[in-house]
Amino acid sequence: MNRIAPYLEREDILLDVDVASAAELFAAIDRHMAARHGLPPDSVEGGLRRREQLASTGLGQGFAIPHCRVLKLDRVVAAYVRLRTPLPFAAPDGLPVSEFLVLLVPKQASDEHLEILADAARLFSDQDFRASLRRSGDAALVQRYFTEA
Repeated sequence: MNRIAPYLEREDILLDVDVASAAELFAAIDRHMAARHGLPPDSVEGGLRRREQLASTGLGQGFAIPHCRVLKLDRVVAAYVRLRTPLPFAAPDGLPVSEFLVLLVPKQASDEHLEILADAARLFSDQDFRASLRRSGDAALVQRYFTEA
């Protein structure tokens, strides 16, 4: 099992999300995290936006790993978001992005989140893993792919 699986709960796997911009995506993630994990409104959206302004978290091949530190978060939280329509996301290959692994870490996070990011980059560099995720039609299957990877 990789380091992502323990933090990715089925209820945080969102498929066929309909947004028209990165700003709308970050707002949707913020609303989900506020409702599901009790995080303060706007704490996630602002963090993701600020992190993305530093450098794109797009990896290429249609995948990205937006991540940020969040005040009042006491553990790592992950979400997987698949968009209905890919967005321009400044990925290195110039391709739009439709698959997002979102990582939220406590403000006082250790280096563990760097290891999680490294695992995510490794997984998303695997063509078979990417294809399996894209084919998966439900959250349980997405979660299983991360658990078995």
